[in-house]
Amino acid sequence: MNLKLVSCEIFFREMEFLLEQSPHAIDVAFLQKGLHDIPADEMLKRIQARVDEASEGPYDAVLLGYGLCNNGLVGLRARTIPLVLPRAHDCITLFFGSRQRYQTYFDAHPGTYFKTTGWIERDAVAEELKQLSIPSRMGMDMTYEQLVEQYGEDNAEFLWEELCDTRRNYSRLAFIEMGVEPDNRFEKIAEQEARERNWVYEKTAGDLTLIRRLLNGDWDDEDFLVVPPGAAISADHSERIVRIRPDA
Repeated sequence: MNLKLVSCEIFFREMEFLLEQSPHAIDVAFLQKGLHDIPADEMLKRIQARVDEASEGPYDAVLLGYGLCNNGLVGLRARTIPLVLPRAHDCITLFFGSRQRYQTYFDAHPGTYFKTTGWIERDAVAEELKQLSIPSRMGMDMTYEQLVEQYGEDNAEFLWEELCDTRRNYSRLAFIEMGVEPDNRFEKIAEQEARERNWVYEKTAGDLTLIRRLLNGDWDDEDFLVVPPGAAISADHSERIVRIRPDA
């Protein structure tokens, strides 16, 4: 098959490693990290544009290297060729290899913040996305000092606790090792962040299975949604996560 992959750039190393092993011809478009932080309609517009471009090319399907991602894929429509996406709320499912394994880890380790090589390596978000992001619009990306300067010390303390300290409910940081890391420098960065925040640090093994199956065309209904031409993606508030929109 001739396929088009539209993927978040945090999967760059994993995708590049597995693309060489796929039996299919796959062209790739990587989109910048951080789309899940902007309003969902903005994320949808950007990915739909890439899907539309691919639909005019010589492809049999468009693969999506995304989870549902804060509902950013809700309403995404297949044009002349199918869309294929994993049944995943977010990218962590893809890094763990299955939503069942991710759920098991999450249940055993609540309050965990995850990092991977891609998350760290691609951490710089374009200025355009920063301005569009929900945290920026709500002032959630301001420092405590900036809040004091703008709102006064009493108000700043309240705003910091309620809006800006978005990681206050975390107590652990887990670095997911995918086996594609060039060396241990990204792991060391994650370990240092955990130390600075006084969090428990852990390295846990990732699993390339779900990404490999996406690229290899192994799309069973249990783990993937295949959206036929003309239909659109909808959220499914069950363990299946995504479905074809009823009006399709």
